[in-house]
Amino acid sequence: KAGPKAMPKTNPWRGPLSALCALLVGIGLGRFAYPPLLPALAAAGWFTASQAAYLGAANLAGYLAGALLARRLAARSSTTFMLRAGMLLASLSLLACAEPVSFAWFFVWRFAAGMSGGILMVLAAPTVLPFVPSHQQGLAGGVIMTGVGLGIAISGTVVPFTLELGLMETWLILGLLSLLLTALSWDGWPTAKVVAEKTNQKSPAASPALKSLYLEYGLNAMGLVPHMVFLVIFIAQGLDRGQAVGSFYWVLFGVGALVGPVSVGYLADRIGFSAMLRLSYLAQAVLIAACSVTDNTGVLMLSSLVMGAFVPGCTSLGLGRLRQLMPGDAAAQTSAWGLATIGFAMGQAIGAYGLSYLFDLKGDYTLLFAGGAGAIAIALALNLVLGKRV
Repeated sequence: KAGPKAMPKTNPWRGPLSALCALLVGIGLGRFAYPPLLPALAAAGWFTASQAAYLGAANLAGYLAGALLARRLAARSSTTFMLRAGMLLASLSLLACAEPVSFAWFFVWRFAAGMSGGILMVLAAPTVLPFVPSHQQGLAGGVIMTGVGLGIAISGTVVPFTLELGLMETWLILGLLSLLLTALSWDGWPTAKVVAEKTNQKSPAASPALKSLYLEYGLNAMGLVPHMVFLVIFIAQGLDRGQAVGSFYWVLFGVGALVGPVSVGYLADRIGFSAMLRLSYLAQAVLIAACSVTDNTGVLMLSSLVMGAFVPGCTSLGLGRLRQLMPGDAAAQTSAWGLATIGFAMGQAIGAYGLSYLFDLKGDYTLLFAGGAGAIAIALALNLVLGKRV
């Protein structure tokens, strides 16, 4: 029976599981395990609150650098080499942070963690998805992006318990877990020869729909910022419900991130990526805007859960739609996905700094969510106008 060539020595699902591990290490643990460590870093006297914030920015800058350099580095070595190296670098960065040598030391390693995340995001999914049957592309993309959701879930549940052992021990546990995941995924990548067979095709010119998708993806990143950055402090301080309640909403956010990618991918396989993408924009715009007009507990819980699902879910949808617009060309897909990832990183950075400035100016949390909803609404409008122009 004809079909996609199998992954070496295994079935076609070995690749997506390896890519899941890659995103869990590079982004799930490399980025999202850091926010719950911030209070502990300050309490232990490792860094001040402002220094800790700069370290978070270093990770974001590293992610953008990794997205920019990923394809060039892979071309000079190999995709498989860079995937393995990215996971090793992320693991090493976590282990290196177990000792507060200096602010500069931490800055370099948080930058390295972000860089590895950018590399892995650009390369992992496009490398393995060509080997998955077409009718399971959405599900496979969801499985891969679950790695990000797992990291968010771990950050809200496991890390608080490991902190009881100590801050140094927490970093070491995260690093050792990353090394274990790196070892498990080591032989799950396609060989260079097989990848070459899949990528030896002419790249088509970018269509209006693809160009629009780049913009939509960046706007979606901006729209996610209020929940990703301000959710806990909005609940705890903005609504005066306390840190414990705020942490509960972050756990809900993590649960959504854990189950969202597979659920979104499953639906996309059935109703189509284009329709699911539009539905996702509409749902996100409504649920983000809801936080600016009501403090109803049920609505806020639903918003936290569903927006958590779309943090990794929007990525699986964006990648799936991109692959539809560029069928059968793995090399062009990887290049286009690199551009999309750069756009996402820039949208996230602009959103984070822009909304932070807005909050400093006005001191109103509801404006942050209104701004996020506006960004998603623009993405939906772009898709409705240009999304079908191939």
